Amino acid sequence: MFVRIVKMSFEPSKIDAFLAYFATKKELIRGFEGCRFLELYRDKTNANIFFTYSYWEKESDLENYRQSELFKNVWATTKKMFNDKAEAWSVNKLVTLK
Repeated sequence: MFVRIVKMSFEPSKIDAFLAYFATKKELIRGFEGCRFLELYRDKTNANIFFTYSYWEKESDLENYRQSELFKNVWATTKKMFNDKAEAWSVNKLVTLK
């Protein structure tokens, strides 16, 4: 399993629209084959910065998602609201403590 982290910075006037849009798509994203976990975070000091964390079974599952119509539509809509370029990382989870 590995983790995908995406940092997004939004125009302040577009934040409510982003949150409303994400609410309509989060279950579809989480339900995509291979996605095991999805969370959305908001930076505590810069309210226009958000992060998604998603856990994927295999790298090919994430790639299938990134090639899907769901992703293409979500990304096309979301990136119109950005005020800076998004950043993304794929990382291997090494340790989990519960």
